[in-house]
Parts: sequence; C-alpha cells; structure tokens
Amino acid sequence: MSGGRRAAVVRTATMYEDIRCEIDRGIATITIDRPEVYDAFRRQTILELNAALRDVTADDGVYVVVLTGAGDGFCAGADVNDMPDWHEEMTKEDYAGYLWGVQNVVRQLRGMNEPSIAAVGGPAIGAGCDFALACDVRVVGHDAVLREGFVRIGLVPGDGGGWLLPRLIGESKAKEYLLTGRDITPEDAVELGLAVEIADDPLAAARAFAEEIRDLPATAVRYTNELVDPQRSFEDYCERAIEYQWACVNDAEHHEAAAAFREKREPDYDRDYV
Repeated sequence: MSGGRRAAVVRTATMYEDIRCEIDRGIATITIDRPEVYDAFRRQTILELNAALRDVTADDGVYVVVLTGAGDGFCAGADVNDMPDWHEEMTKEDYAGYLWGVQNVVRQLRGMNEPSIAAVGGPAIGAGCDFALACDVRVVGHDAVLREGFVRIGLVPGDGGGWLLPRLIGESKAKEYLLTGRDITPEDAVELGLAVEIADDPLAAARAFAEEIRDLPATAVRYTNELVDPQRSFEDYCERAIEYQWACVNDAEHHEAAAAFREKREPDYDRDYV
C-alpha cells in the first residue's frame, strides 16, 4: 500500500488544555489528559472533546478515531472537585445545557461514519463509561473497569448509558449493572462482547486494530459502519445498502482491491497519510 510506505507524520490537530488530539497516518487519537484525576472531566474538557470530535469528523485525512485517557485512567466521570452544587447554583435550564454538552460527546461518537475505538486502560466511570460504550469497538487493559455507577450517588444514567448498554449486552444483563452500579471487569467485558480483547497495552492494541481498519477501502468501511444499526428496519437496511453498494462499486479503491485480489498481490491505494 502506497500510504503505508510513506514516512510517518504526527500532527496535533488543535492545541487544547485538557485533551490531546493527534493525527498519525490517518488515525486520530483523542486523549483525555487529566491523569491526576484519572482523566475525570470538567466543563472545559467537555467543550474540547466536542470540538475535537467535530474537527476529526470533518477531516478527510482521518480514517479511524481512537479515544483514550492519559496515565492510569480512561475517564472517571465528572471531576467532583469541579462540580458546582447543582441544586443551589444552577437552574434546570442551566443544567440541561451542561448535560447536553456531555451527551453530545456520546452523540458525536455514535454519529460519526469513521470507526471509533476506545482504548480503556483504567476506570471508565459514569459518563466516562458512556464515552467508551459509544465507540464502535473497545479494547480493555487488565486494570480497566467500566461502571454505570449513577444509582449509587442517587442519579440516573443521563449521558446515554441506559440506552447504549441494553443494545450492546441485552436488557436484562444491562439492568443488572445499571440498577446496582456493579463493576464490569475486563473479563466480564470480553465475555459480554463489550470488548474485543484484554491487552497489556490497550492503546497499542487499539492502534493496531485501527491500522487494520484504516488499510481497507475507506468508502466501504465508512458505509459498513453506518449500516450497522440495530434500530434500523431490514427494509431500510436493504434500501440503504443498494445506495452504499453502488457508491462502492464506483469507488476507485474497490477497483484496486478487486484487481489486487485477481492478481494475487497487495492492494496499492493512492493515499497520502498525514
């Protein structure tokens, strides 16, 4: 592959305070960079996550997105040291605006055509768990833990977990975790199908998986990712599949992939990774 032979170039998409967003050979890695609090978020973090996701989705040079946390964390939910007294300091409208921003991280992860991979090396708690669940695929480390712990502090899963988890592991099993706030261990995550593997270095494993996806025909990957939707009716699926397949049939990378298959060689896509 021509893109795979080019010299690696790492670029920082935008300078942020609470996160890092780096693009390396077609893979965008977004890192929540607050290791002193296990990558728990504050308002600034949420603003930056939303901005970074908008940027990478609009970037034609990005084929896969990896979401992770710095140090020993992934995202331990909201930073309790940065939380106001909601009842005393905010109106319902204020709170709705704040929560919408958190939900929008999940919304953007769910809505992007580019495949997303969560590299979970540590605690993914509350909304942090929902950020991981919103990704298309999860790789977990030995110290990872996913926890929808909202009920334990008298709250509901307001960031998407009550919608996401039943669709990933089934309603009954999801309610076990949602109604108790029990931990989902790395072994549980793999057994339930939430994670594809337990890795010593989840970020390295996630990037290896991202490279495998990146090096396939991009149009087919993006449309396949969009087609996989458990809420879509079969008839809607079939109608969309006709449109998407026709686009793929007319795509140069399909032509090259088919030629390479016939000629028993590796495909050589014309890409300039940055």
